[in-house]
Amino acid sequence: MALSALAHSAIGRELDSSAETSGLLSLKPKHIPVGLELYSVRDVLAKDLMGTVTAVAKMGYEVVEFYAPYLAWSPAFAKDVRKLLDDLGIRCPSTHNSANALAGDPMKKAIELNQTLGSRFMIMASADSVSGIDGWKAVADRLSAASETLKPLGMRTGFHNHRMEWVAIDGKRPLEIIASNTPKDVALQLDVGTCLEAGADPVAWIKANPGRIRSVHCKDWAPGEGKGYQLLFGEGDAPWSRIFQAAESVGGVEYYLIEQEGSRFSSLETAQRCLATWKTQKA
Repeated sequence: MALSALAHSAIGRELDSSAETSGLLSLKPKHIPVGLELYSVRDVLAKDLMGTVTAVAKMGYEVVEFYAPYLAWSPAFAKDVRKLLDDLGIRCPSTHNSANALAGDPMKKAIELNQTLGSRFMIMASADSVSGIDGWKAVADRLSAASETLKPLGMRTGFHNHRMEWVAIDGKRPLEIIASNTPKDVALQLDVGTCLEAGADPVAWIKANPGRIRSVHCKDWAPGEGKGYQLLFGEGDAPWSRIFQAAESVGGVEYYLIEQEGSRFSSLETAQRCLATWKTQKA
């Protein structure tokens, strides 16, 4: 090889190494899949789970999140559901669980079902009846204990907020108590709609908890008669572009989940319309 060619090759390797170090070779943004929290289609899911999951996948959703009724499944049925997910080419990265499902025998069953589904996150959907700061510290203790159980299995737990976790008790918001009293590997699944309803700032929350916002419930909200949670994704007050930017640059988000409480359309049409808007927002 000529000297000039050798020099060019060396310079090229140096530039390649420098580019890798600076991240210049990763110019294409990482794809974050969008899914559906299946509570959004709970009416049809209860009648025909397999058909509903199939319909959701055919809309273009990439992941799904099952919620508490899945805990009544048999191991055999969970295997059937997993086969369906595999056949459809979609995943179940997380499930929603009652607080009781994160301890004792119920947790053993939940772990078995989640492992069958391929789910890595067993999220506490809501806390039991809780009062006072000590009550919320007890919730944090349960999450911490669940985290220790799940960690050796390559799994994690997390907490999904509702409005009440944003309302301060003696100057401290329950969600802050949970965040500060649990390990960093306990995910803080952000429900945007309830955050907005409580008057909190979802972007500020994401930035205050780097790496812990592993998933986001993309639920919109706005004040006023006929609005609230009945609005479709993109119709409310949520600053979605800023939320996405913060979740992806700071929060550590791995997937997004559309969630609807209900709307002026049927549940399946609602899910389809929300996904169509999502595609325009994330284009």
